[in-house]
Amino acid sequence: MAGVDGRYQVARSTGRCASSGEALQPGDACIAALCEDPESDGFARLDYSVAAWDAGARPEGLFSFWRTTIPEPKAQTRVLVEDDVLLDLLDRLDGEAQPRRRAFRFVIALVLLRKRLVKFDRREEAQEGVIWHLSGRGDSSATWTVLDPALDDDDIVDLHEQLGEVLQGEL
Repeated sequence: MAGVDGRYQVARSTGRCASSGEALQPGDACIAALCEDPESDGFARLDYSVAAWDAGARPEGLFSFWRTTIPEPKAQTRVLVEDDVLLDLLDRLDGEAQPRRRAFRFVIALVLLRKRLVKFDRREEAQEGVIWHLSGRGDSSATWTVLDPALDDDDIVDLHEQLGEVLQGEL
C-alpha cells in the first residue's frame, strides 16, 4: 500500500502542460487531470493548458478532472477545490478493489466530514471490515458506504497530504 519510504505514491504536478510540454505560469488557469497509473495501481496527476484541453487533449486512463490555477512559487497554498470535485471523487472511487484507492476514498470521506458536506450516520461491522454509512447534508438525499481501511494516524496524514498534492499541485 505504501511506497518504499512509507508514503503513498501520487505524482505531483510537473508545472508543464502534459500535451505541449510548455511551462504553465503562476496565475495561469489549467486543467488538472487525475488518471490511472497502472505501474503503481494509484493515480497520476497531469496538468493541461486550457487551450490544449479545449483542443481535445486527454490522458489515457482519465479518471477525473477539474479546473485550477497554477500557484505562485514558494507561496503558501491552500487546497481550494470545489466541493463537487470531492463528492465526485467519492462517488467515482466507490467499489474500488485496490487497497490504495480504497484508502484514498476513505481520506476523501474524512475531508468531506471535516468540511461538513456529509454526515456520519453509523458504522457497521462486516466481514470485510468496518463500514461507515454517510449521508448528504441539507436537501441532499445521497448516501455512501465507505470501508474503513484501518489506517493509523501517520497513514491518514500521508494520504491527506497526497490528496492535497493531487488537487493543488504543491503544498
